[in-house]
Amino acid sequence: MELRQLRYFVTVAEELHFGRAAERLLIGQPAVSQQIRRLERELKVELFDRTPRLVQLTPAGEAFLPAARAVLGAEDAARAVAADLAAGRLGAFRLGTMNGLGERLDRILDAFAAHAPDVQVELTALPTRERLARLADGRLEAAFLRGAMPPDSTEIRYLPLWHEELVAAVPSGHPLAEQPALRLADLARLPLRLTERRNHPALVDLVLTGCRQAGFEPVPGPPSSSLQDTLATIGSGTPMWTVVYAANARIMRIPRVAFVPFASPGLALPTALAVRSGPLPRRLEPLLTLLVGACRPAPTGHDQDP
Repeated sequence: MELRQLRYFVTVAEELHFGRAAERLLIGQPAVSQQIRRLERELKVELFDRTPRLVQLTPAGEAFLPAARAVLGAEDAARAVAADLAAGRLGAFRLGTMNGLGERLDRILDAFAAHAPDVQVELTALPTRERLARLADGRLEAAFLRGAMPPDSTEIRYLPLWHEELVAAVPSGHPLAEQPALRLADLARLPLRLTERRNHPALVDLVLTGCRQAGFEPVPGPPSSSLQDTLATIGSGTPMWTVVYAANARIMRIPRVAFVPFASPGLALPTALAVRSGPLPRRLEPLLTLLVGACRPAPTGHDQDP
């Protein structure tokens, strides 16, 4: 089995067309077909159902595809490490990030600078699906995720880290801004401005479910294009509210907006670190331990760490 055969197989599986796959690979279609046939003979299974008009993966092909991608991802990761070593660096640690990490991200970078100064931390902010895809194929070493975690799979496992508290953002001149803590029911008469569910389903579902459990259906505010725009509108004095991660609220300085915690039990999203399943490369084990340790500092009363 050759790496080029795996690369040809994955490309055909993505295109489901031998001609388009050959164009992507910049080689002739006969060469692609020949190498796929050789791979099938070696594996003793058919990977594709072929007709003059249609190419589809067989059940064996569907089962083989994640393994082939994992091998190619490992090759890419090995090349990246080799390039770092040739440049005199211990290597890069590629971390998928997300909004709202707040001071935790500073702690992570400080920990690497203090204990692994030769490692370059590369931060990549991507949608959840893309983060997981890059983690599975080896383009990321780890990735943060929020919301209910799926079960561990043959490709990815999840390390629970903390529960991310949410706080309410209201105009600083509104009477609710003077409260030490808010119940969701206190906000029932104010329009709620949230991002669209497709952008962050876990967050939107958490807030809407909390409101319904508190006995009301939130009044919808105008569509939110970004958190910055929403906070600017709230800061103008417009009676409305939204939610912000507590870690972000602690470092924000917006005089016209008040960030008020929710009364117990509050609103919080579970946060985990996703890593690849199976044995880890030797160089990654201490780096992941360092990362998880930086995410779990001694309790300060601000976080709901498990």
